[in-house]
Amino acid sequence: MKGRVLIIAGSDSGGGAGLQADIKTISALGGYAATAVTALTAQNSLGVHAISEVSVDFVEAQMTAVLEDLGADAIKCGMLHRAELIQRVGAVISDLGKAPILVVDPVMYAKGGTPLLQEKAVSALKSRLIPMADVITPNIPEAEALLGRRVESVEAMKAAAGELLELGAKAVLLKGGHLDHPEVFDVLAQRGKLSVYNSPRIASKDTHGTGCTLASALTIGLAQGNPLEASVAEARQYVLGAIMSAPGLGAGHGPLNHSHNFFS
Repeated sequence: MKGRVLIIAGSDSGGGAGLQADIKTISALGGYAATAVTALTAQNSLGVHAISEVSVDFVEAQMTAVLEDLGADAIKCGMLHRAELIQRVGAVISDLGKAPILVVDPVMYAKGGTPLLQEKAVSALKSRLIPMADVITPNIPEAEALLGRRVESVEAMKAAAGELLELGAKAVLLKGGHLDHPEVFDVLAQRGKLSVYNSPRIASKDTHGTGCTLASALTIGLAQGNPLEASVAEARQYVLGAIMSAPGLGAGHGPLNHSHNFFS
């Protein structure tokens, strides 16, 4: 086991996304996952049915308990749905001194479109947490919300990734699964460098949690000391395998097979 990741995110009762997807991914890729739960959701493959918030004080208590004892090589932020929570998480990380690698997945919408981030929290995300990040991993709807404009092509993705980089993160991985194209493109922007990754689109309804899974696979790669570009490439391959071997559960957007690499 190599690489300790503290996941700060919401729980998905259906097990396909959120903390559950993060834990499965990090464990499958040989790392150790600890958590700070920010919200509880009642959801399944058909959508989010209810959300119960966890208090900001208790989120901080979870973070502190983990970091003071178990430690972390990387922190992955997922569903931070309100401004007060974003500010507190940012403050705790800032107070660490030498902070772990920080990956921010700006979770704003569930697979079915349910909003998971309060509107006023977007500005807090942009001003407080994103400038601290080593990598941010928005999908196209999230990039559009952060930039206030549409992103409708691969060329627009490249431009958007560059603009998102100006928010202060060291790197941006813009996930392109929402783009209407027979291939899936992801764009990695770093200072002075732009990389485009592509793979065939798999015709499947079982894609719940792909964004969380990709961000977590990237995070554990970085926590294990792998270079950013190699971590992106390996994360994409892991997600591809997880989609291709999805178990076909649920009547809606089903979960991935996070254990596929155990049996390949």
